Amino acid sequence: MIELYESQRAMRNMRKAAMQRGVVAILDVGSSKIACLVLRFDGTERIGDDGVGSLAGQSGFRVIGAATTRSRGVRFGEIAAMGETERAIRTAVQAAQKMAGIRVDHVIVSFAGAEPRSYGLAGQVEVENTMVSEQDVARVLSACDVPDFGPGREVLHAQPVNFALDHRSGLNDPRGQIGQSLATDMHMLTVNAQAIQNIAHCVKRCDLELAGLASSAYASGISALVEDEQELGSACIDMGGGTTGVSIFMKKHMIYADAVQMGGNHVTSDISMGLQIPMAMAERIKTFYGGVVATGMDDREMIEISGDTGDWHHDRRQVSRAELIGIMRPRVEEILEEVRSCLDAAGFDHMPSQQIVLTGAASQIPGLDGLASRILGSQVRLGRPMRVHGLPQAATGPGFASAVGMCLFAAHPQDEWWDFEIPVDKYPARSLKRAVKWFRDNW
Repeated sequence: MIELYESQRAMRNMRKAAMQRGVVAILDVGSSKIACLVLRFDGTERIGDDGVGSLAGQSGFRVIGAATTRSRGVRFGEIAAMGETERAIRTAVQAAQKMAGIRVDHVIVSFAGAEPRSYGLAGQVEVENTMVSEQDVARVLSACDVPDFGPGREVLHAQPVNFALDHRSGLNDPRGQIGQSLATDMHMLTVNAQAIQNIAHCVKRCDLELAGLASSAYASGISALVEDEQELGSACIDMGGGTTGVSIFMKKHMIYADAVQMGGNHVTSDISMGLQIPMAMAERIKTFYGGVVATGMDDREMIEISGDTGDWHHDRRQVSRAELIGIMRPRVEEILEEVRSCLDAAGFDHMPSQQIVLTGAASQIPGLDGLASRILGSQVRLGRPMRVHGLPQAATGPGFASAVGMCLFAAHPQDEWWDFEIPVDKYPARSLKRAVKWFRDNW
C-alpha cells in the first residue's frame, strides 16, 4: 500500500514537471489500436465562448501531434507479448513526435481490462481547529477503512466523491469551512497488479517516463458524458476491441467501474468463423455492411466475398446481409447482457437519471443504440468525445473517447488520495501501529 502511495505521488510530481516544461504525451493502449497524442500546455486558462472553462477541454493545452497504429501483443486490454507491444508503442510515439516536431519524454497511459473492482469507503474525523484544513482532509481520507482486496491487486484510483461537514452533505471541497465533524465517501478502484507492472515495464523499455496511469473506462466517461450527465448520474459504456468498459458517474465523480471481457474483436472473430474468411476481411465486411437489426431488404442485399484459397467456388461467393446480421447480433446481445449485469450489480436502477452513453469504436455498428435501449432498459445515446484544441478530424470519432478523456485527465486531474500529505502512521493499512495510535488517541 505504501509503495503504491509513493509511486502514485511520484507520477503526479512527474506529470507536474512535464506540464511545466510544456509537453506531455497521452498513450491509449487498447486491444485493437494504440493511439498517441502529444499535448502542449501554454499555462493559460482559456475560457470558451459559452463561459465554460476546464470541462470543455479548452484549458491551456492543444494537441500538436497525433498518431495511431494497429495494436500488437495486447489481448483483453492487457499485454500478452511484451516485445510486440513495445514495437507498437514506439511506432505510435515516434509518429506523433514527428508530427509535433518535438521530443517527448513523459507519457500518461490509459488501459482497459485488468479485472477492475470498485469499493465504496467511508471515513469520519473530528476537525482540529473548527476550520477544515488540508491536514483534516488528509486525516479523514486516511480514516477510511480500506478493505482487504487480496494479494496481487493495486489501487488505480482512490477519489473522494463526497464530503459531509456536520450535517451538510454533498460538499466538493470542505477546506476553509467551519464545522466540528468531517466525513467523506471515497471510491476506490483496484486492478490486477501484474497488468500495471507489465505496462510500466513496457513504457520503460520504450525509453519513456511513466507520468500517470488511468482506467480507460474512467477516461471515456470524462470525455463522452456531458456536464449534466456527469452531475445527475449516467453510465458510459466504452465498447473497445478486446474489452467493454463500464463506468458510472454521479456528481461529476466516477462511483463505479467494471469491464466485460468482450468487444468488437469477438464480433469480427464470429464473422470470420461463420463465413470462413480471414480476420482482415471479416473486419472490412463488419465495417462496411455490419448491423444488428435485419429488415426485409437485407435478404436481397448480397455481399461479395473474394478469397485466395485457390478453390474457385469458395473464393467467389455471395452472402446476404441478413446472414451477416444473424452472425453479429447474438454476440452483441451477449456483450450488452453482460453490461446489464454489471449495471445491476452497481445499483444503477436507483440513479435519479438513468442515461446510458455508448462510445468506443465498436459502438458504431448500425442499430446498436436501439438494441441497447431494449436490453439495458434506459435512454441510450451514442456519444462522441468532446472537441479539444488541435485534435485532427480523424481522431474525433467514438474510438478516441478514452484518448481525449486522458487529455482532460492530464490537464485537470481530480483530487485523489495521494494528493494529500497523509502522515506515515495514518496509512490506510490494518497495521499494529495504527491500532496502537487509535487506542492512544481514544483512551
